[in-house]
Amino acid sequence: MDNQFLRTQMLLGGDAMDALRHCHVAVFGLGGVGSYAVEALVRSGVGELTLIDDDTVSPTNLNRQLEALHSTVGQNKTDALAARCRDINPDVRLHLICARYDAAHREDFFTARYDYILDAIDTVSSKLDLIQTAQARGIPILSAMGTGNKLDASQLCITDISKTRNCSLARVMRKELRDRGVKHLRVIYSPELPAKPEALETPPPGRRSVPASLVWVPGCAGLMMAGDVILTLAGYEKEKEGGSQ
Repeated sequence: MDNQFLRTQMLLGGDAMDALRHCHVAVFGLGGVGSYAVEALVRSGVGELTLIDDDTVSPTNLNRQLEALHSTVGQNKTDALAARCRDINPDVRLHLICARYDAAHREDFFTARYDYILDAIDTVSSKLDLIQTAQARGIPILSAMGTGNKLDASQLCITDISKTRNCSLARVMRKELRDRGVKHLRVIYSPELPAKPEALETPPPGRRSVPASLVWVPGCAGLMMAGDVILTLAGYEKEKEGGSQ
């Protein structure tokens, strides 16, 4: 079989590809952001992935999530995305955790060594604990802020959370992290003012509304997250705003 990563190696080099093949990245949350991040990681030759999500594919996922097809509706997102990953790279090593991350079950998610964590979950309490756990264990983490109700993917950027604006999730996270003594966190976010969507879906218990979402904003966020991590793991570390501590 021809080297499927040849075009990537032409830019990154053989040593970088070898490094990526021996890296283990965990992706928490496999929705619109996380699924595209996983896609880019697999297509770039990252050798080992842990995929984490407790949800199943639903018809409302079809507009933006890579694992969501009419043929996969009802399947666990972890299983559906794993099948896609193996079809892209049969040699990828996958670990699937079909469960919701929370502080009470934290250790169930850290049975392996991770070189990097991508946080694409949307529950504040879970994000806070995951971030603190990663930093306490010295694992680099990149966290996604809100991509719902936004239309302009060109405004997405990776920065320190202290520099975010016009993002309600980032605003809550800034305060909660500050209260916990966390001064820096690298995030991807958009400063675009959120649109006001038409309310067509009944929110689940505990939520006031359901955010609208388009494929290109969360999709671009996931690709940007993966690209940032891939270049870092491949040895293209450069001075970045913020840090993992």
